[in-house]
Amino acid sequence: MRTLVTQQAPDFTAQAVLPNNAMEDLTLSSYRGKYVILFFYPLDFTFVCPSEIVAFDKALAKFKAKNTEVIGVSVDSAYTHYAWRNTPLEKGGIGEIAYPLVADLDKSISRAYGVLSDEAIALRGLFLIDKEGVVQHALVNNLPLGRSVDEAIRVLDALQYVEKHGDVCPANWHEGEAAMSPTAEGVAEYLAKHA
Repeated sequence: MRTLVTQQAPDFTAQAVLPNNAMEDLTLSSYRGKYVILFFYPLDFTFVCPSEIVAFDKALAKFKAKNTEVIGVSVDSAYTHYAWRNTPLEKGGIGEIAYPLVADLDKSISRAYGVLSDEAIALRGLFLIDKEGVVQHALVNNLPLGRSVDEAIRVLDALQYVEKHGDVCPANWHEGEAAMSPTAEGVAEYLAKHA
């Protein structure tokens, strides 16, 4: 399995259901100049998926404050996305989430990102794409394993910190903490403080 990290994110244009309920083509490369959290999920009207989709929606203001757009993708049609968005949470829907859901009906996007499972549905892939369109982080979970929105924010914070300061962010680093200099002395100093 090849990794996309350090590579240009595979571009695509596909129909999506937008926050205003419109069904329009969405082109990934039109988001250049912003960070993108692109995440894949197996299917609409399932059980783990709504927990993730709603969790990303609840955290959307945090992402937007960091110049980051969130885009969800599954192999469902735009019409299925539309129906799911317009079904209340208490009836198995996701409600009117405020970011786009892309229809990957021909499975080409899932295939390009290496998350298509058995030529059927997407695994739970998450890709952090920088302002230049380069994949900086990738995470792929099996179908029953939900992702952590907090971890997606933590990795985004780390990327933005590294870009700004040039330091590196060690294990369990969080925004507001000191990072470490990418030298042997920097690592030794960090480990001494956090042993």
